[in-house]
Amino acid sequence: MANKQTIVIAVDGSEHSEFAFDFYVDNFHCHGDHIVLVHVPEYSNILSASSLLTDPNIIAEMIKDTEGQTSELVDKYSFKMQQKELHGHVKQQCGKPGEAILECAREESATLLILGARGMGVMRRTFIGSVSDYCLHHATFPVLVCRHKPFKHDKQS
Repeated sequence: MANKQTIVIAVDGSEHSEFAFDFYVDNFHCHGDHIVLVHVPEYSNILSASSLLTDPNIIAEMIKDTEGQTSELVDKYSFKMQQKELHGHVKQQCGKPGEAILECAREESATLLILGARGMGVMRRTFIGSVSDYCLHHATFPVLVCRHKPFKHDKQS
């Protein structure tokens, strides 16, 4: 009999995270696993918009939109977990996505962290980094990065 595992799966509104969730369920799930879905809403786009600094109504509206999207995401994944008879919960974290996901995984004593890959090119990943790269380099537990579309290399001149 296998030991009970805690699997943390990072989710957002993308098809990449949905693929990672489905990949885990279809290929790795064992009866008794405890699933923690972690979502980190991105408020950074709100804070970086210069016009927002002078209009609190716009800030409030953007925060409300982000909270609505987060609520829909939590409902969607809660339903998927219930449908597939998975045990666990959905957790929301705040902060930089990579750091917040790893914090959640540590808090939950994860035995495995699963992330979807967005397939950023080398140049973009070099300048802005990626959540999966951050997690791979800073995690102290196994990390599975799921890619569901063929990788497209940056075109070189």
